[in-house]
Amino acid sequence: MNMIRIFLFFICFQTVFPVSAQYQTKVNKKGAAFYTNPIFGGDYPDPSILRDGDDYYIVHSSFEYYPGLLIWHSKDLVNWSPVTNALHQYLGSVWAPDLAKHNGKYYIYFPANNTNYVIWADSINGPWSEPIDLKIGHIDPGHAVDENGKRYLFFSSGGFVPLSDDGLSVSGEFKSSYQGWPIPREWSIECFCMEGPKLVKRGDYYYLTVAQGGTAGPATGHMIISARSKSLFGPWENAPHNPIVRTTDSSERWWSKGHGTIIDDPEGNWWMVYHAYENGYLNLGRQTLLLPVEWTEDGWYRVPKGIADTEPVKKEGLVTSDKNTTFSDNFEGANLKPQWKFFGGYDTNRYHLEDNSLVLEAKGNAIADCSPLLYTPTDHSYTAEVELLIEGEAKGGLVIFYNERAYSGILADHENILANIKGWQFETEKNVIENRVFLRLKNVNNTVDMYYSKDGDNWTKIQNSLEISGFHHNAFGGFLGVRIGLCSMGKGSVKFKNFVYKPINQK
Repeated sequence: MNMIRIFLFFICFQTVFPVSAQYQTKVNKKGAAFYTNPIFGGDYPDPSILRDGDDYYIVHSSFEYYPGLLIWHSKDLVNWSPVTNALHQYLGSVWAPDLAKHNGKYYIYFPANNTNYVIWADSINGPWSEPIDLKIGHIDPGHAVDENGKRYLFFSSGGFVPLSDDGLSVSGEFKSSYQGWPIPREWSIECFCMEGPKLVKRGDYYYLTVAQGGTAGPATGHMIISARSKSLFGPWENAPHNPIVRTTDSSERWWSKGHGTIIDDPEGNWWMVYHAYENGYLNLGRQTLLLPVEWTEDGWYRVPKGIADTEPVKKEGLVTSDKNTTFSDNFEGANLKPQWKFFGGYDTNRYHLEDNSLVLEAKGNAIADCSPLLYTPTDHSYTAEVELLIEGEAKGGLVIFYNERAYSGILADHENILANIKGWQFETEKNVIENRVFLRLKNVNNTVDMYYSKDGDNWTKIQNSLEISGFHHNAFGGFLGVRIGLCSMGKGSVKFKNFVYKPINQK
């Protein structure tokens, strides 16, 4: 029995993978460990992090991806595994959340549908409550507690509202507090756009970290700003080291760095998580990065000299490993793995798992309106493949999906292979299958070749390939990243089996 349990644990462990293929931990002769950024490769924007004892939890914006607000867990800030999706009720696009713990309970505050909501739980594992409408506008809520135990929410405008003692309602009027850091006019930015307030108390001061300069746009726009005050009501003093982090030239690897949060570890070291776009791979979305911070003698924090997010960073306590982001799912059990997300809706009656297969009822007549089931790629180059069984008059597909206006991929009906190139869909291989097919995408640095197979062993490349580097926010808006989609459209259903994602490691 013990051997069986060990085997089952090993199988489960393979699906709880580190999300960044670009990072590898290494150990030198002295035993010091190093990591490289990002700690979350792929579309993981607006990180909100919580330390709970010696455990760390993080959550990101989930936008139109449902179930939403996926919580991740780590012991070392570098290796992460999924815990649970905290949001199941569809509310529209969910922007920058804030994860907090107060008086033994966990809370996530988040904006959606022109208001702000809160969900709470007694355990980080859930169950999480239904969303409660706080009935206040603004975006990017940041939870704070003052020296008297009173609770507040700060917003992107630099203002705040008081909360009830249970944190589940607003108990007073909105007031202004912080006006931001004056950005030099000669800098190329998208907009002033102060956002993402995160607050911590250290010594006599509250430290407020915000982003300014616009989330995307010019590479040099988004930046991390710090200020401090002895009162949450201000006045706030801007840090002499501002911007704490900023891209200064478009030749750099990481662009539009912002939405930072500082956090301490149990040993008293301090760190900052933030997001950034990657030069040449804007379509991956905003990825999560990690840097150490240090405190100066006069009580300000900054990134230590000689530390860069493009170089290996020393960190004690890392598990020595050499990992990649291979992910496989044979759809066993009764529930989808938490990494899967539906776009633009969440109907649990539309799918079920049976006999190691995902059965997905057809919806809509095109990739744009079929609410595809999506997985987040984490690498510059990778393959993804899946087996499909077409039932009825359905069409199934394996696609690259940004949003309803930007998508492409390979599909099949009961006898034909179809290509979709930015919405132009046509039969590219006729009368070559009988209701069953294997499909594969091979993305090498944004050039995607597409394949099909009758048996899963012998593959045929279709004539059509894709170039997807332009699938990003500066072209299509939405603040999203490309994802790999499973599509079922038309009339009938599609049965999916044995999804496999593998990074292509390039020297």
